[in-house]
Amino acid sequence: MANMLSPNPNDPRVIRTRQLILDAFLRLLNTKDFNQITISDITSNATINRATFYAHFADKYALLEAMLSSAFTTLVVQKLEAEAPLTEQTLLELIGALCAYHESSQHCVKKYDSVALLIEENIKLQLEQLILRLLGRTTGTPVQSKALVSAATLLSWSIYGITYRWNQDGRTEAPAELAKRVSPFIIGGISHLHSIT
Repeated sequence: MANMLSPNPNDPRVIRTRQLILDAFLRLLNTKDFNQITISDITSNATINRATFYAHFADKYALLEAMLSSAFTTLVVQKLEAEAPLTEQTLLELIGALCAYHESSQHCVKKYDSVALLIEENIKLQLEQLILRLLGRTTGTPVQSKALVSAATLLSWSIYGITYRWNQDGRTEAPAELAKRVSPFIIGGISHLHSIT
């Protein structure tokens, strides 16, 4: 159970401890199946006690989610201009960044299949929220708009699906080539969105 008094996220000691936990978890993911990793494995590897672990994370699923969110921010969100609308150029960058995310996830986790569904759920949710923000800037429509939410779901699952398939098929095409090949289909959908918002 997580501690009722959460550590101050700006405290340098908290940041270092959290990083120790994340690094230990990543090392374990490189050698063990996610389902076989225990909290004891993580705390031993991070050289911390269980109470310290639970002060930061509720369980190993929360730890995995934090790791995936951090990776998504680093490999995808930070590759885009902070206040960018969803343009063809932003779309090309987004597809390239997602390809990098897939490739990185597969290299970082030894038994990728054991966490593939958790990764998929996490990335789709984060991607949908990111695209919703980009669409809101593009159309000037409130992000609560049903049309915008539906479009964000459609676009995020499409982009996720095409990059996931690219990864599964062995990454035989450069990410930039993939982006150029599929972006006309997606841009067509975005153009249509302007007429319904």
